[in-house]
Amino acid sequence: MTAKNIHPEGWAPAKGYANGMLARDGTLYIGGQIGWTAEKQFASHDFIGQMEQALRNIVAIVEAAGGSVTDITRLTWFVIDKAEYAARQREVGDVYRRVLGRHFPAMSMLVVAGLVEDDALLEIEATAFVGPAPSNALP
Repeated sequence: MTAKNIHPEGWAPAKGYANGMLARDGTLYIGGQIGWTAEKQFASHDFIGQMEQALRNIVAIVEAAGGSVTDITRLTWFVIDKAEYAARQREVGDVYRRVLGRHFPAMSMLVVAGLVEDDALLEIEATAFVGPAPSNALP
């Protein structure tokens, strides 16, 4: 195996996918995170609330791998409502800075017709570099 599954302590098991995969070289690939909690429940049915939770989920996975926010190198956003995203730019910026500070990795945004979880309003995947994995961390 060339990668280690990263799953924050206390989170419900992932549904058929890994939350994060840490490669031997320290690259952390984070599967799409949506706005649900560690218990896989939506605490918010609002775009901004879900965005904040998705970003917090990404930070939790990065930290579980031994990294920090500044190790995030890429974010890819998938949103289902471009108009809502555009109309709420001030709130988007406020929440982004609250969770990620003034760290701005490479980003892309795609508008999609829908997401696998019907109640999800957006999904964000990420890549981070947390440094080479210790030799005893991977089989």
